[in-house]
Amino acid sequence: MKLPKFRPALFLLLIPFLANSQSIEEEALDWLTEYITIDTINPPGNESRAVDFIANILEAEGIPYQTAESAPGRGNLWTRLKGGDQPALVMLQHTDVVPADEKYWTVDPLSGEIKDGFLWGRGTLDMKGTGISQLATFISLHRAGVPLNRDVVLVATADEEAGGYFGAGWLVDNHPEIFEGAGLLINEGGNGEQREKELLFQVEVTQKVPVWLRLTAVDTPGHGSMPNPTSSMTRIVDALNLIRTNPFPPRMVPAIDAMFQSLSLSASAEWEEPFSNMSQTIKDPDSLLKLQNYSPFLHALTRDTCSITRFEGSNKINVVPPEAWAELDCRILPDRPSEFFVQDLKDLIKDTGVDVEVIMAFTAAISTTDTVLYEAIEEVTGERHPGSRVTPYVSTGFTDSHFFRDLGIPSYGFDPTVVPESEFVRIHGNDERINIAAYKRGVIDHLAIIATVVYD
Repeated sequence: MKLPKFRPALFLLLIPFLANSQSIEEEALDWLTEYITIDTINPPGNESRAVDFIANILEAEGIPYQTAESAPGRGNLWTRLKGGDQPALVMLQHTDVVPADEKYWTVDPLSGEIKDGFLWGRGTLDMKGTGISQLATFISLHRAGVPLNRDVVLVATADEEAGGYFGAGWLVDNHPEIFEGAGLLINEGGNGEQREKELLFQVEVTQKVPVWLRLTAVDTPGHGSMPNPTSSMTRIVDALNLIRTNPFPPRMVPAIDAMFQSLSLSASAEWEEPFSNMSQTIKDPDSLLKLQNYSPFLHALTRDTCSITRFEGSNKINVVPPEAWAELDCRILPDRPSEFFVQDLKDLIKDTGVDVEVIMAFTAAISTTDTVLYEAIEEVTGERHPGSRVTPYVSTGFTDSHFFRDLGIPSYGFDPTVVPESEFVRIHGNDERINIAAYKRGVIDHLAIIATVVYD
């Protein structure tokens, strides 16, 4: 499908919305600055605070909305602009954020402080900033009053940072009417990244599948001074050591191979050839180790992985416990069911006497790039950022998009705000922040992309 070169949607960006004295990107920055100060750290979440904040903005615009709590304090909100009969476009955001330890920050994580040209605070990058960009787009379409070719739905959910079961997953199960007729969805997951050679806009189309596992061992307890040949602790340690020393075999799946080939176009001389032919590169253990040292993220896209994240046995130093457990954060490539992976892991540790329980496992799905939304991303970023390039992207983390790919809705993780590669370590880390000038430009870019889709 080919988009026409000139579209009324882009022209709308050149005219003031109604009689507002403040531009939408300035409004968005003000909203985000306040939004950061609202504590929605998960756990416990308290996302109803965010729902109240968003609801107040919608009420001031005269926009109706609905809310529902999946549990006390776990609020979700949705609102809809009615349009024509084309499949609806959903803008999805989560309102919870991960914890932040203030003693490791240079500012209060919930201060919304502005300094050095940045807005600082937990959620500026993940994903309150994107959420406010979506809200600004939604309100701009409402203010413009121009007929839409499809419904536009804004959904703000709880609990993404802990799996989404009190948020997007709960809405899919308990309020499926929100998503009826939806044919496109935009969420977090990709963005603009300024690299050494070029500006690259990465659109997340799939992700490694999370498989969270608990390993449990039971054996004879006793006094620490009289060890038995085996114990719950030695069994767990043996199992974890087998997993640590037996990495899963590397393999390439088409979406990831395409991503590496795209990266090769702007890679350094050292990585141009390996990235362009990853099917061969992964056959060399030394090349894989070199890649892991260079980029743990890119290396993680070459194989299934497990990280040992939690481990517990006795609560007393001289007691051998009857039970010990460990938890693994495993992420598998999106080309086979998680059940196959779990069986492989069980086979690996079967002689240790350790039981394996699946805490959480999603299904694999990949979104096509042959949609009007993906083409709009290409068109708008190309016009507003000459010389830039758009590429499909595969994430090692997970987002709520998987719930909707399971429903057959093409779902993209994308925010056009340009973030330098060096800033990504701040996501879930210390001193999270966003460049104000880049953010305000990203707000307008986001509006232009969505307007290109929803106006004929």
